[in-house]
Amino acid sequence: MAIYSPSNEASLSTSAPHGPALRSTDHDCIVVGASFAGLACATVLAAAGHRVTVLERKADVGEKLHTTGIIVKEAAENSPMLAGLPTEMVRRINGVRLYAPNLRHIDLSSPGYYFLATDTPAVLRWLARRAEDAGARIAYRKAFDGAERIAEIFSLPHVGTTRYLIGADGPRSIVAREFGLGRSSEFLHGLEYEYDTTGLPDTEMLHCFINRQIAPGYIGWVVAGVGVVQVGLALRMNNYRGTLVEAMEQYLKTIAPVFDFRDRKPVSVRAGQIPCGGLVSPLSASGVLLVGDAAGMVSPVTAGGIH
Repeated sequence: MAIYSPSNEASLSTSAPHGPALRSTDHDCIVVGASFAGLACATVLAAAGHRVTVLERKADVGEKLHTTGIIVKEAAENSPMLAGLPTEMVRRINGVRLYAPNLRHIDLSSPGYYFLATDTPAVLRWLARRAEDAGARIAYRKAFDGAERIAEIFSLPHVGTTRYLIGADGPRSIVAREFGLGRSSEFLHGLEYEYDTTGLPDTEMLHCFINRQIAPGYIGWVVAGVGVVQVGLALRMNNYRGTLVEAMEQYLKTIAPVFDFRDRKPVSVRAGQIPCGGLVSPLSASGVLLVGDAAGMVSPVTAGGIH
């Protein structure tokens, strides 16, 4: 996810590029998708004086999430987008407890380092308000239905015209498909259950389970979030014989000696694909740019998507 910093301020100038004058348009930029990457782009561009509209197919940015919402220290402290994040929306996690398949564990920490577990729906709603305060417009219940390139501008049905188009619409980006840009082909498949429960021991730890039988290619995790406990796993499905739900059932059974959630019903479920093949190519064309998961800007090893 691209984050604003003083070093890229010059690139956000509102002046027109050299060359023939551009036709008047309804928008300077349309962003497709209102998750972390899309809202970051919209906020930066609107603050720079551009006319920005974000197309979001859901009625609420906090609905049907596909992210654990864990924020690494670097993003929390160095990303202006997250400056002023309300404290009631986060919980500090100070270390990692790493479990072997036999459930023996080792604690890992570094002085001053931390993660933030978040009330992710609340954080996204907060970011959406910041984007709107900067001058961006968010069009809810508005899916991207394609765009026609007309000379140097784009025309979107029932939306209008724009000079630039940003695809922040996830790992199966429709914007990428529409304009022949690169698309991710390697994925982790993730599933996370949220439980309305308290009393999790060692709440300051991110508990990570390594087990190639139930999570080939990645890990399972348990973390005390904001008002909930998040229990999830991600794996490479091409190396797994079974469904993702079956993998979760086996995972819950495996970790039961440490954390037993088998008789509890989750209050919410998150699921999605995590690109793990690096940046797509090409990730841009004339007037079109991919960001976030659509561009493969993800590092599952370091929770680097939000960063």
